[in-house]
Amino acid sequence: MIKHLFFALITIFSLNSQEIEPVTWSYEVEKLSSLKYKITFDAQIIDGWKLYSQFSPEEGSVSTSFNYINKRLDYEADKIFNENPYIIGYDNVFKMDLFYFENEASFNQTISLLNKDINQIKIEIDYSSCDDELCIFRNETFNVVLDSTKKVQEDESVSLDDIQKYNMLELDLDKSSYSSIDIVQSSNYFEIFIFGLLAGFLALLTPCIFPMIPLTVSYFIDQTKLKYSSATSASLYGVFIVIIYLLLSLPFHLFDSLNPNILNTISTNVYVNITFFIVFILFAISFFGYFDIVIPSSLISSSEKKSEKGGVVGIFFMSLTLALVSFSCTGPILGSLLAGSLSSAESGATQLTYGMLGFGFALALPFTFLAFYPRYLSMIPRSGIWLKKLKVSLGFIELALAFKFLSNADLVEGWGILKREIFIIIWVAIFLIMSFYLFGSYFGKLKFNYKSYSGWFFLLFSMYLISGLFESKNVRLLSGILPPEFYSVYDNKNDCPLGLNCFKDFQSGKDYAIEKDKIILLDFTGWACANCRRMEENVWSKPAIFKMLDTEFVIISLYVDDRSKLSEQEKFKYLNKSGNIQYINNVGRRWSLFQQINFSNASQPYYVAMMPSGKILTEPIQYVSEKNFENWLRTSIEESIK
Repeated sequence: MIKHLFFALITIFSLNSQEIEPVTWSYEVEKLSSLKYKITFDAQIIDGWKLYSQFSPEEGSVSTSFNYINKRLDYEADKIFNENPYIIGYDNVFKMDLFYFENEASFNQTISLLNKDINQIKIEIDYSSCDDELCIFRNETFNVVLDSTKKVQEDESVSLDDIQKYNMLELDLDKSSYSSIDIVQSSNYFEIFIFGLLAGFLALLTPCIFPMIPLTVSYFIDQTKLKYSSATSASLYGVFIVIIYLLLSLPFHLFDSLNPNILNTISTNVYVNITFFIVFILFAISFFGYFDIVIPSSLISSSEKKSEKGGVVGIFFMSLTLALVSFSCTGPILGSLLAGSLSSAESGATQLTYGMLGFGFALALPFTFLAFYPRYLSMIPRSGIWLKKLKVSLGFIELALAFKFLSNADLVEGWGILKREIFIIIWVAIFLIMSFYLFGSYFGKLKFNYKSYSGWFFLLFSMYLISGLFESKNVRLLSGILPPEFYSVYDNKNDCPLGLNCFKDFQSGKDYAIEKDKIILLDFTGWACANCRRMEENVWSKPAIFKMLDTEFVIISLYVDDRSKLSEQEKFKYLNKSGNIQYINNVGRRWSLFQQINFSNASQPYYVAMMPSGKILTEPIQYVSEKNFENWLRTSIEESIK
């Protein structure tokens, strides 16, 4: 510290008005292998000036140092650069022997990449240079491009100011001694599999697939057409159906690996949700019978021709033909499965795979089962008006889902056009009309079929929704689907869950926690996060949990999908692990990055119990049961008083 102060004073009192740049830097990169590079920095020094070594005594001039700014990128490097032999000589400025270079200097270091996608590394050089009377101190930053043959982002990109703002998001956390308690994190994988399974069974009952069941099974039973037994052929047919639908989820795993938060970004994007709204409206109109969504006939014909070859290849293309031909019915159902999975708080890609597994399994099951047991084929009901009613009913469901996606966009942008009560009224209208249709009252006809169980079910469901207009607690079974309770046409105490006091900014919440000497509950959440609403409305609402949250904790709710714009002073850019520039220009992106930097996690809900000092009290948790969440809160309180 004294050395730097002394050096600064020398600089201040010695510099004249002329700008002096005694050292000019350049760099070269040598590729040693696919993942290993040698970076060399060369310094040209004007006559009469010295550049000081990295190892120059601390009592003298400021030594040359190289700092990797983007340390979080996946590479390994030594702390010190190798340098050419320095001169040891007497320095007239500092009146002592120092280590320095004259005329030129060279520094090099070998780095090893742990992530093959990285192609840019930002290195900052701090150095001092002196002649016999004058000293200067400089700071230069280089965006080192490793492979010039690869496309790189022009570095008008990340400035020092950007880097400082990025670093300000990093907390000084103490994770060394937090309490790890036995909590089983809830997963939606089984739920999404069951959802996919039900969706698949529903698709089986549509006019596109149901009539094909006896036809296809009859084909497998006819041994003269097959190379294998009927059971083997039908089993292969079923396996290929499952594989085809599983393959549809693979691209989303690629997106997820490139950027862990990309699926969350997509699912909460306003334009994506509005697109889903329009598409689901079209799905509904299609199910109402006004037009069909079809795959190009040339693609279907090509698949049919290949299915005639026989053998394993022929059976595969038979499965593919079924998927293509049935798309007009399965497309909207798959769209619902896709949208539901990607809007999940957990890994959307993995959830989608589970959903597609369930969907494909349900679709394949009857074909395989009936080929093994053809005697049950006669028990399948004939096609009739019930298939048409089912298809129209699916249209009403698609229409209801359309407004769910419009609601997501409304919540994220804060338009206020689909408040909770308005959303409920729209759904009530949709399902009332659906129940009247199922009773037989439609197109001006007033003849009711009171024996319609499905009509009664959706009529009662409509009544259930109506009760939510008077008491929000009545419809908590739909938490995560309906807009949050605090997003209401009525005046609320605040816009926090259950009327609890909460903060939407980390620093203000931290300051309040320090003032009140309370624990921080860091709540990473989202407007469109279904599991977040389920936790708040079904778990936080329990009396014991609510009391602890209200009295012992300061809740800081950080919405990762909040699209509110940051001020120009708050905006910044950063270089992600793929070497691409990402723009932090809204509140949600900042909190999402904040979560990734400090907790290496990108899912919601995500709960952290910590002291204002940065001490983590218990292991962070996600979506858990009421019992586990209560236990987690109590353990956090106990740890805070130790």
